[in-house]
Amino acid sequence: MAWKSNANPMFLNEFSEAIFHQKYAHEGATTWDELCHTLVEDVLRDGVARDIKDATEQAMKRMAFIPGGRYLYYAGRPFKAFNNCFIFKSEEDSREDWAHLSWKAESALATGGGIGNDYSIYRPEGASLSRTGGVASGPLSKARMINEIGREVMQGGSRRSAIYASLDATHPDARKFLHAKDWDAMEVAGTGGRSIGDLKRADFNYKAPLDMTNISLNYKDEWLVEATDLAGKGSLWDLYIDNCRQALKTGEPGFSFNFGKHYNETGRNACTEVTTADDSDVCNLASINLANIDTLEELEQVTELATIFLLRGTLVAHLPFEKVYAVREKNRRLGLGLMGVHEWLLKRGYKYGMVDELRTWLETWARTSDQTAALYADLWSISRPVATRAIAPTGTIGILAGTTTGIEPVFAVAFKRRYLVGGSEWRYQYVVDSAAQGLIDRYGVSPDSIESALDLADDYERRIAFQADVQDFVDMGISSTINMPSWGSALNNASLVGSFATTLAKYAPRLRGFTCYPDGARGGQPLTRVDYKEAQSKLGQVFVETIDVCDISGKGGTCGS
Repeated sequence: MAWKSNANPMFLNEFSEAIFHQKYAHEGATTWDELCHTLVEDVLRDGVARDIKDATEQAMKRMAFIPGGRYLYYAGRPFKAFNNCFIFKSEEDSREDWAHLSWKAESALATGGGIGNDYSIYRPEGASLSRTGGVASGPLSKARMINEIGREVMQGGSRRSAIYASLDATHPDARKFLHAKDWDAMEVAGTGGRSIGDLKRADFNYKAPLDMTNISLNYKDEWLVEATDLAGKGSLWDLYIDNCRQALKTGEPGFSFNFGKHYNETGRNACTEVTTADDSDVCNLASINLANIDTLEELEQVTELATIFLLRGTLVAHLPFEKVYAVREKNRRLGLGLMGVHEWLLKRGYKYGMVDELRTWLETWARTSDQTAALYADLWSISRPVATRAIAPTGTIGILAGTTTGIEPVFAVAFKRRYLVGGSEWRYQYVVDSAAQGLIDRYGVSPDSIESALDLADDYERRIAFQADVQDFVDMGISSTINMPSWGSALNNASLVGSFATTLAKYAPRLRGFTCYPDGARGGQPLTRVDYKEAQSKLGQVFVETIDVCDISGKGGTCGS
């Protein structure tokens, strides 16, 4: 294929440019063009033809694809921690493994990466320890310990540590794990009956159990047998119902699905899109921006370029310790994802959901990434990647590109986005979604008529079905959070848990994971819907938060970073 160049875009709005300067601009990469050039020279410096380098740089400059945030941050820096998240699995029920996990976690978090760990191998709380005569603290105790390591690291002094923890649904402590973050049930002494949940909503920085950690239960073939048994359900189904109730009420735990050939792939990164059966595996992420691609031929070309880029990333990125190098060499995972999917649909007049045209594009993306990865791995005499595609949340890089994130629908036509500065001061800005604004400007579409994630909170099956349809083309996982109405409302309450559980179970065999977020479940929501006209009047301004902008809105929000 002939490699073509394209014009370089400006940032679509002031907010995108502000985020770039706040998070990624640094010496040698003070502009977007300069960062793209520096990064391409870093990653593709050896073994890649000049025309491919030039085409890759141009594709990045016009934001047809954007590497993961750690690639952007470390462009031109001496330590190149491009592979940005690390996946651990506790391998032995021993005090040596217990202590080693702390070392692995701190080593990885200190490089700016996130971590995930499957704690299922550890014996339950209260089990006897024959060598010492004591009793086991249990996996939850260790997860809390890792959470506190993350709190103290607080990457760069302002970036919240990204941590994930999972436990097998068959583990004796699974029920305790389910309620480990039910902060509203945890009363704090000396506060007049207030719970940890109350205090956390009042002060997002209030310390709470596992508040740096996203948690999920691992569901495997044993659960699937019960879920499909029409004659009757057993204890795993009862646990799953409890999980659904907790997710609808508090947003956690989530669900990690691992069936058939994926039975042992319970390892996940912090955002859960990378899946593995191996301890000390690693993420390696970039996302194609479908909204900036016009033809299938162009998609094929950009997919080739992005795949080559990520493959070289497995050869040049620095890692925190030797075992990660060995596992990366063995697996060589590429996490090539997508963003701008909803904008792509909107531009073509489609509602949010799978359509034949999108299915054709996804087939092209999947086939091209697999073929390119195999071709260039053989050309360079390195191991072929065991997987090539994972869809990350793309929160910040989606803002840079001014498009919808991952496979998420437009969150809201207009919203407030809050962020932490200097580790203690919360600021916020008003934002109008770029995809929505484009429809308003070009076609005179009413802001009130644009379907958003908060509108789709009333139709969660549509969201689940779309995730399953996209998952058919993804060989690892998809990080996607489905917005739900607040717990106790007409569309999300105790009487509806059973129907929600049945609906999710119907799609579970085609999913690798699932999370939902009920409105108002946690303090510190970074995104909160506001009126379009209000946002328009305050664009470009930065406000210092004196009260929680999420709590005062009452119009819906979402957790995340």
